[in-house]
Amino acid sequence: MVIRSLKSKFIQSRDYDTEDVNTLLDFAKKAYIHNEIDIKEYRLIVRELEAHGAIIPDDYKEDSLIENS
Repeated sequence: MVIRSLKSKFIQSRDYDTEDVNTLLDFAKKAYIHNEIDIKEYRLIVRELEAHGAIIPDDYKEDSLIENS
């Protein structure tokens, strides 16, 4: 799934369009948590969204088990 298909899924789910990459990143996280996408797709989406300027809030980094282990 690339950003275009993620956007399409977002529009179907939310009934509006967004260009905000952070909103799409949050949507991708939710899709991953609910097993709607697998880890490979999620990582690809995150990399692509980060390349377009998406950022993970510092609050999440502080609570991350990965970053703090």
